[in-house]
Amino acid sequence: MFWRRKKDDEPQTETDAPDIDLDAPEPDEADFDLEPDTADARTAAETEAAAEADPEHLADLVARVEALPDPAAPASPPPEPEPEAPSHQLEPEGDLDAGLARTRGGFMSRLRGFLGGGPDEASWDDVEETLIGGDVGASLAMAVVERARRRRDPGGAEAAVRAELAALLVAREPDWSPRPSVAGGPAVILVVGVNGTGKTTTIGKMAARYSGEGRSVLLAAADTFRAAAIDQLRIWADRAKVPVVAHAPHADPGAVVYDALDAAVARGADLVIADTAGRLHTKSNLMDELSKIRRIIDKRLPGAEPETIFVLDATTGQNGLAQAKAFHESVGLTGIVLTKLDSTAKGGIVFAIEHDLGVPVRFVGVGEKVGDLLPFDPDAFVAALFA
Repeated sequence: MFWRRKKDDEPQTETDAPDIDLDAPEPDEADFDLEPDTADARTAAETEAAAEADPEHLADLVARVEALPDPAAPASPPPEPEPEAPSHQLEPEGDLDAGLARTRGGFMSRLRGFLGGGPDEASWDDVEETLIGGDVGASLAMAVVERARRRRDPGGAEAAVRAELAALLVAREPDWSPRPSVAGGPAVILVVGVNGTGKTTTIGKMAARYSGEGRSVLLAAADTFRAAAIDQLRIWADRAKVPVVAHAPHADPGAVVYDALDAAVARGADLVIADTAGRLHTKSNLMDELSKIRRIIDKRLPGAEPETIFVLDATTGQNGLAQAKAFHESVGLTGIVLTKLDSTAKGGIVFAIEHDLGVPVRFVGVGEKVGDLLPFDPDAFVAALFA
């Protein structure tokens, strides 16, 4: 309700306002017109009736809940972050079939032409000459032909020669890769070979391959007698995004290898690839140098068994095989990398190497790209030759 003063008591002007007597008694309600606020009165009555009907105030609670705004839809979860690409991607591998195109179009094409008939119709003298021309080697070609003639394979002369060539390849463990022989230490590969065979390039491609597979790799520039080899290895290390340990030209190769092993252990590296002797002067000097490196490896990693891999240029044929034999006699090779196989029509050198040395071919190079250094698969190689 509200209070309204009677009209006859209202002052007409500000100057006519009566004096305020502070000692006057409190005003009587009778002096005012009292008008109830109908809205307030109605609301009060309704509230009192509702309270009697719903003493628990449940209806009011339901109404308040229904009046609440609808809850917002749950926010969609944030998108999954894209997986980060590995720091080093393994480059696409080359094509072995395409890499052996020249070999198939060279001596293998002539060989299959002479083997087109049955065992009795084959021109075995021509087969022998073709194998010799394909870098299989004279004595080995004669032995292959003799055994193939006696074999009398139901599949014909071609099947007989194919089986005899495949038998020349040495047994090997599947999916070979360098492994550490000392707990807590890296695997070690010593790479040797004559200058000009693609040795340093092969090391760079191997580093890129293993780094792309997620292994931490460190290079050692221990071919210190050729300054260009150190610079070239640095370029490949930058390309493969792997560290390299190098000293000044003409430094002690053993000291380079020791420092590389020391760095590899400190960094927890998985693999050390050392570029070593790049020349074939005298066996005694070569043996002394590599023997010293081996002693240093054993001193830093007692019990380590490094791989010693020889890089051979396939275009050098039997001359390259003679070089491989000299290194094998001096240092004991554990593997071969055959480069430039795509540049020659004489792929028979693979059979001669494995037969004469008893050492497996680990990789073959079939192009210039990093991915063109392929792990050697004997079955795939023979199939590609006779495709």
